[in-house]
Formats: sequence, C-alpha cells, structure tokens
Amino acid sequence: MRIFSALDISASGLSAERTRMEVIANNIANASTTRTPEGGPFRRQLVILRGTEVSDPNHTEKLGVAVAAVVDDPSAFPMVFNPSHPDADADGYVAMPNVNAVEEMVDMITAVRAYEANITAIDVSKSMVRSSLDIIRE
Repeated sequence: MRIFSALDISASGLSAERTRMEVIANNIANASTTRTPEGGPFRRQLVILRGTEVSDPNHTEKLGVAVAAVVDDPSAFPMVFNPSHPDADADGYVAMPNVNAVEEMVDMITAVRAYEANITAIDVSKSMVRSSLDIIRE
C-alpha cells in the first residue's frame, strides 16, 4: 500500500537526521580537543546521505534516505599561537580542531528542521489512514 511507503520514507529520514545530529553533537563536544588517540587534533566529521529503495514490490522508484558514510572533513587545522599549551609545536603554535561552532549550530538547526518535517509527514500519513478507515466504516 502506498501509505505505508510514505511512512517508510519518513522513518528513513528520521533515522538519517538522528545520525546527523549525533555527529554534529560529537563535533561540538570535541571543538577544543587538541589530542586524540590517533594523534593530532580532533577532525570534524561529516555525514554523507544517499537515496535508498524502500522494499515495496509496487514501488521501484528510489525512495527514502540512508547514511552512506560518516567521513572526516579534510580541511586544514587552524593554527593558534599558544606557546604554553602542552601540544604546542617548536614555534609555539597549536593545531586546533577544524570545527567551527557557528557552522555546526547551523547544521544542527537544519537537521532538527528536517527531523521535524519528517515527524509532520508521519502525522499527516497517520491522519490520512484514520480518515480512510472512517470512510470505510460509514
């Protein structure tokens, strides 16, 4: 039934946006981390999304969204002069994480709005099913 495909699409969007919000929160939490277990400062992560097929034999279009990968942002680390920092190089500069708090907050707002849009789509789908059942009962 097509209505359940709409729910599948919205559910996939909810899952993808939740992952985006988790990655963004991790980026913000590590915005000052200059030393990681891998060595060097924390590197910002990005979520790559892709379209997916919903397993419905009546629908063969690409529907829904999924997380294709979580990748490191290759941009350069900003260098800050702080000779007293334990991670400072010989010239007194510290490589800081490539996380921009303003950019992360904008990404978070976008993810939250997309999440809310998927919730609204699910609510509308449920309302349509309820209305259809009411029509059938009468």
